[in-house]
Parts: sequence; C-alpha cells; structure tokens
Amino acid sequence: MDEEVLKKVQERFVQDRYATSNGAVIEEIGDGYAKVSMEIDEHHYNSVGKIMGGAIFTIADFAFAVAANWQGKPVLSQTAQITYLGRVKGKRMIAQAKLVKDGRTMCYYVVDVADELGNQVAHVTSSGVHIS
Repeated sequence: MDEEVLKKVQERFVQDRYATSNGAVIEEIGDGYAKVSMEIDEHHYNSVGKIMGGAIFTIADFAFAVAANWQGKPVLSQTAQITYLGRVKGKRMIAQAKLVKDGRTMCYYVVDVADELGNQVAHVTSSGVHIS
C-alpha cells in the first residue's frame, strides 16, 4: 500500500464529517477495498450500555464509501442491509469493505465489522450507483 496515496485519501475523506467526527479513521485501501476503524467512546453507547447500532452502521457505511469512492467514478449508496451478529467486546471496531461486482452503472460490496479482539459484530451488503 502506498502511504502517500493513503494520506491523500485520508485527507479527502475528512470531509465525511459524520463518520470522522465519530472517530472513523481510514487504515488501509486497495483496489475495491477499504479498512477503517473507530475507537469506542462513551458517546457510542446506547441506554442499555451497548454500542449503538447506528455507530456500527456508520463505520460500515464509511468503509463502503471509502472503498467505492477513493478511485474511479463517484458512487452513491443505493441500498444497504445490515445484520448484527454480536456485540462489541473490545475498545475498537474495524470494518473491511470488499468489492464483489463493479458494473457500468452499479456496484456491490460486502462489509464485515469486528472488534479488535476478532469478535464478529455485523455483516453488511451495500449496492451503489455510479454518478458522473
């Protein structure tokens, strides 16, 4: 991975304010791939003391956005389906988005979210539409 390219991508996506203001950080990029992480903070918890589903979805959606948009034609999310698999037991969430299919007008990604201890947290499928 080219560290200079990664730095430029990180600078570009700092404009994704919701994700970055909630602690999302781009760690790795590759062809049709992104790995992002989020340190767990007190504002990520819900009223029953568990990580808010919205925080989990945010990191997954951000990973999709980075993977789909850091190179090539711009992509907007069209659909997303999240399945929550388990709870976060660690102090950090990690989401990895991988391209499954990239067509002329649409693309399809899978995103897996886990904590740093390896516990599966969520599985997301996302489709996007290429815009010009």
